Amino acid sequence: MTGPPAPLSRLWSRVRGSLWPLPVLAIVVAIALGIGLPALDEVLEQPGGEHPLIFVFGGGPSAARDLLAAIAGSLISVTGLTFSFTVVALQLSSSQHSPRLLQTFATDRVVQLTLAQLVGTFVYALTVLRTVRTEDAASGGFAVVPRLSVTVGFVLTLASVVAIVLFLGHLATSLRVETMLRDVHDEATATYDRELPRPGEQPERGSLPMGPPRLLTARSSGFVVDVVHPPVVRAARAAGATVLLVPRMGDSVVAGTPLAHVWAGGGEDTAALDDALQAAVHLGFERSPAHDVAYSLRKVVDIAVRALSPGTNDPTTAVHAMSHVSALLGQLVVRPPVPRVFRDDEGVVRLVLPPWEVPALIRVGLEEPLQFAGGQPAVLRRIAGLLREVAWRAPDGGVEAALREYAVRLVDLARETTSVDEAEIGRWERDLGEALAGRWAPAP
Repeated sequence: MTGPPAPLSRLWSRVRGSLWPLPVLAIVVAIALGIGLPALDEVLEQPGGEHPLIFVFGGGPSAARDLLAAIAGSLISVTGLTFSFTVVALQLSSSQHSPRLLQTFATDRVVQLTLAQLVGTFVYALTVLRTVRTEDAASGGFAVVPRLSVTVGFVLTLASVVAIVLFLGHLATSLRVETMLRDVHDEATATYDRELPRPGEQPERGSLPMGPPRLLTARSSGFVVDVVHPPVVRAARAAGATVLLVPRMGDSVVAGTPLAHVWAGGGEDTAALDDALQAAVHLGFERSPAHDVAYSLRKVVDIAVRALSPGTNDPTTAVHAMSHVSALLGQLVVRPPVPRVFRDDEGVVRLVLPPWEVPALIRVGLEEPLQFAGGQPAVLRRIAGLLREVAWRAPDGGVEAALREYAVRLVDLARETTSVDEAEIGRWERDLGEALAGRWAPAP
């Protein structure tokens, strides 16, 4: 398990998760090609206007200008229209499932590459268009037709048409709730691989100093999205202090409320440490899945809760979402989050980041679905299966109390709001007890 990334890596992570970097890169490359290829055309062109490449554009300057103008005009119109329809479709989808799914769309590589292809071709056509000259306009009375450049523009246009067709097919698939659930699940798995210890890996241990700590308060508000630890470790070492962050990754911080506990021996001044901590704890206006192990789980739960709302009333989607919740909680109980401990060069603990505890993650996954699952037998059955599956994967029954608490709520809810057979409800309780004991009874 590694610590938070260096500033350069964190910047790269932000760039990779945004919609604009690839299109901007495509614009830069298009401008370079639009300047470089006409120069190459000029070198290759032979006396009399002959070109050594037989497959290049063979029309005159008027035809070249018309072709490039048609490419530029049509592509910018298609780009605007395509992505306008896309935004409308995503707004409808987000209102039905979860607004936080728009974040996943912005990081979709197919979306980024399609936009890059369209705007890159548009800019390339405009850049090459400026080099086409008729005999009257050209110096020396000779027409200038960058034949290779025009041919490349035509090929890029064909590629753009293919990209639009593939993008529309991808969009139709991406708007399906099953695809959204899969994408969020993959996002969560990637976060777990970065942030959680491997199965069987011993977490680093560290103890906090004795005595009452001093509280440092936050100067701004937002969600904790990252903590750059080296500056805090250096400042804590200079002050002879140990710092325990109060919020977990993804928690909301409000200006003026406690941000960290500090144990500083000898009454050293902690002003420099306070400044370093305020700069190192990065607060964002929205949560990020980069280091927050609870955020993707929260997205899946949002989809389940929306599906259970009276306006949607889609228990099938809720059942599918709870299957993903079961899989994610199963990974979390096998690889429970641990405190992040950072030491100085002498091995002294200087900074501790609190983890999301497994019972809190189980509460994220089950509390709201149970709140809204009344009168939905299929959803209640799936939650019963979830409890059994998580109990089976939990090592040494470490989450038994939390699972039994939700099992009691599940049973009471099923009896009060559904006509599910009493024998079946009793079987839910027995199956949970068997799974906690390491046994899996065959179906009757």
